[in-house]
Amino acid sequence: MTLSRLTLALAALFAAQPVFAEEPFVVKDIRVEGIQRTEAGTVFSYLPVKVGDVMTDEKTAAAIKALYATGFFKDVRLEARDGVVIVTVEERPSIATITLSGIKEFSADDLKAGLKQTGLAEGRVLDRAMLDKAEQELQRQYFNRGKYAVEIKSTLTPLERNRVAVQFDVVEGDSAKIQQINIVGNQAFKEKTLLKAFGSTTPGWLTWYTKSDQYSKSRLAGDIEALRSFYLNRGYLEFNVDSTQVSISPDKQGIYITVNVTEGPQYKVSDVKLAGQMLVPEAELQKLITIKPGEVFVRDRLTETTKKIGDRLGNDGYAFANVNAVPELDKEKATVAFTLFIDPGRRVYVNRINVAGNTKTQDEVVRREIRQMEGAYYDAEKINRSRDRLNRLGYFNEVNIETPAVSGTTDQVDVNVSVAEKSTGNIMLGAGFSSSEGLVLSGSVSQSNVFGTGNRLSAQINSGSVNTVYSLSYTNPYYTLDGISLGYDLYRRDVDASSLDNVADYKTSTYGAGMRFGLPINERDFISFGLTYEQTSLTTTATSGVQYDFVQEFGEDNDTLRLDTSWARDTRNSFLFPTKGVFQRVAAEIGTPAGSLQYYKLSFQHQQFFPLSNNFTLMLNGEAGIGDGLSGKPLPFFKNFYAGGTSSVRGFKNGTLGPKDVNSDALGGDKRVIANAELFFPLPGLKDDQSLRMSAFIDAGATFGPRDNDGLYKTFAFGDLRYSAGVAILWVSPLGPLKFSLAQPIVKKDGDKTEVFQFTLGSTF
Repeated sequence: MTLSRLTLALAALFAAQPVFAEEPFVVKDIRVEGIQRTEAGTVFSYLPVKVGDVMTDEKTAAAIKALYATGFFKDVRLEARDGVVIVTVEERPSIATITLSGIKEFSADDLKAGLKQTGLAEGRVLDRAMLDKAEQELQRQYFNRGKYAVEIKSTLTPLERNRVAVQFDVVEGDSAKIQQINIVGNQAFKEKTLLKAFGSTTPGWLTWYTKSDQYSKSRLAGDIEALRSFYLNRGYLEFNVDSTQVSISPDKQGIYITVNVTEGPQYKVSDVKLAGQMLVPEAELQKLITIKPGEVFVRDRLTETTKKIGDRLGNDGYAFANVNAVPELDKEKATVAFTLFIDPGRRVYVNRINVAGNTKTQDEVVRREIRQMEGAYYDAEKINRSRDRLNRLGYFNEVNIETPAVSGTTDQVDVNVSVAEKSTGNIMLGAGFSSSEGLVLSGSVSQSNVFGTGNRLSAQINSGSVNTVYSLSYTNPYYTLDGISLGYDLYRRDVDASSLDNVADYKTSTYGAGMRFGLPINERDFISFGLTYEQTSLTTTATSGVQYDFVQEFGEDNDTLRLDTSWARDTRNSFLFPTKGVFQRVAAEIGTPAGSLQYYKLSFQHQQFFPLSNNFTLMLNGEAGIGDGLSGKPLPFFKNFYAGGTSSVRGFKNGTLGPKDVNSDALGGDKRVIANAELFFPLPGLKDDQSLRMSAFIDAGATFGPRDNDGLYKTFAFGDLRYSAGVAILWVSPLGPLKFSLAQPIVKKDGDKTEVFQFTLGSTF
């Protein structure tokens, strides 16, 4: 039976009365008309009607609704002729191109990626609602950069084959600046003090670089949390941010922020108790509590305490230990007592250790740094130590360790180690400049992970006016399974002291070959042994003084079988910018009787970092060295210690502090003492820049020896030490690390050679 033509528009879907056909019929065939890009099979897959089905009014409405829901079509009609259902569609246009004009603040590719997240992308079907959403997304991106005056206009240009070109014309306008930040309700602290905790600022001399004067909703949320932490770390337990108002000027160029707060009273800690299931001796846990009765409450100390207790339980396998601090306030006395409830949970074992992401580095190289063992109890300290050791390898951009629970168990976890490899080969040609050595040319070829084995191979050339070095080095850090390292070195080192204005004239040319072993005592201590054969040729002039005398007695050519040994401990948390930890080193260099030069040199260094706050770190460094000849021979002059310059006592010329000859040229000495105190802090206005650090320092030191012409420096005396103070900036630039210092000697004597401004650049640092 033939039905009359059924034309169903969108309104029919939402009409109160359904559309009725004359009567149901069996579908003999289905035809699709009007499609240009869409495949007929796609239409059939969405149709809820198949050949052989009985067509009813309900199925007709459902078919139209299903096709509209795909978003592919802007009009759908259904007709029936002699049992054949004819589906006629009008497709929405597809997006051929998306163009953005007037974009300066962002990369066009980044914005297109953001638009794709909203559903607007080349090749997709155009939806007007989607276009409006895309405009809103672009506007939001600009608002996040403080550009509230931005204007965005979209234009659609029809193209052949039912396609359109989408263009966004953007007038960015100027960024709105934070003109004022007010805190209302503060009584205990001045507004100026509180605003130091904010990342948002009013315009200043560096805000063109930091952009901190541009309003950001997320940054303000962080500032509010920083303000809350400021008060909670000073005992104000009932501190509350009542409201935050952000207003914009009519010209959309100025932002005004007002934060209303209620401080409440300052609380002191009255008592701290432990409760719950303590599987570790209570006396041991008590030592981990950093908040003490009688002190003003500090939230960070409470957080530190709960973390330390949780970590301590984690070291015994309780990976999911929970420590809750429950406060009990006495508002009349303004005191608070805490009960730390400990819930260790189940003891957890490690099922499998899985390594992923190492496409070049062998599994063995990664696994030998992991201190957690499969089948053993979970140990949080060992897992953290494993992460640190993998990061120190220098093979990976990123190291992530996750410990998911094993499905179907309650006491097992897997340790999933995921690494992102980086290039470990390096070919470098460069130039640097030093205030002491002038132009320094350098070149090196190195591979710190040869064929993914973890072995290191390098060849290097450094050419300066004073020091010229050619070296070839190979190290196997795991020569044995116990972590004993083996290395070989070949080198040539030329020293031309005549290039320095304040050091005695002489030249040396040294060839050397050596072998070294390293033995890890534990995770932090390391002992090394090395045996090196050196051959040194000396060149002196009639003005060389003691150097000339040395050559006359021992000849121009000498050889040394040198024994080197050292012990080092390193607990610093970073190599370049440490904030805590200790570095200690004791080293000995001995010229054995097997060579013509017999001597010894002993040195000791102790360096410690103290975190004073989140931004300030104090470094104390002390160094001492002593040397002498053996078997009745003197210490070779070219093995002397030197002091003065960027690496010891800034403000004095390089190597000039110590004994001098009749020409007032530095001789160096057989004893050296160096002391440094340095306070590191971020460059003002650049707290978040991890490549810059500033410091204020005091340096002291000198060398001592028996050869000074005036009788000074023959033996160590505090009165002969030189002192200086100043400021320095360290910048890890794309060209390499740069260090600048301005130092003023505060204790000096006649004849001292001073140098207020000193710097090093590139590989000579």
